[in-house]
Amino acid sequence: MSLPEAIGSGTVQVVKNHPDWPNPYNGITAIRNGDIDRDVGIYLAESEQRSCALAAGITMKSSQNKAAILCSSSGGYVVEQLPGCSKETVQIVERNLVKLIERDGTKIPPTGILGSGGTPWDICAIILEGLGLEPLQQIEPKYVCKCTRERLFRAVRLLPREDVQEILRVEEQIEARCEFCGKVFRMGPKEVAKRFAEANGDPSLDKNWHEKN
Repeated sequence: MSLPEAIGSGTVQVVKNHPDWPNPYNGITAIRNGDIDRDVGIYLAESEQRSCALAAGITMKSSQNKAAILCSSSGGYVVEQLPGCSKETVQIVERNLVKLIERDGTKIPPTGILGSGGTPWDICAIILEGLGLEPLQQIEPKYVCKCTRERLFRAVRLLPREDVQEILRVEEQIEARCEFCGKVFRMGPKEVAKRFAEANGDPSLDKNWHEKN
């Protein structure tokens, strides 16, 4: 199924609100192409009268057993012309966008750049070349989970003691699985009893608990 077939017909509708506004802003345009970037661009141009350059692309590939289709890369860019922008700056960005399309080499930029290992920084460097681009902050995402046995016991302390004893009587242990990383923690009766004996304070009121753990 192609993307336009998956999206189908309908409308793009955005509702914005702000405490200082008397009424919410409601913008709506029709879905004309079924391509997310082009239809969002039409919405920005017609409903909000914003001058933007916008593109988004995605590359898909089948798994080895062809039982699933996986996303290998996806991304895009939005460049908006703000009030006070000079004509010279607009012309530089327009020329850079032409360079980006030529370098991308596909009909749906920036699919080619992303598919060949390009990064969001590479896209920004092309579009804003000659305009003194300077990154304010760069963060590399890493898979980190902060689940610990201490967090499990804190949750146990929030339960009534009779419920804890009933779980230990029936299951002979307390077991919990982290919903984020899937790690399983188990505590037997002796460990639970020891931790209760050493615990102090109200875990629901401990403001420093998250900082210490």
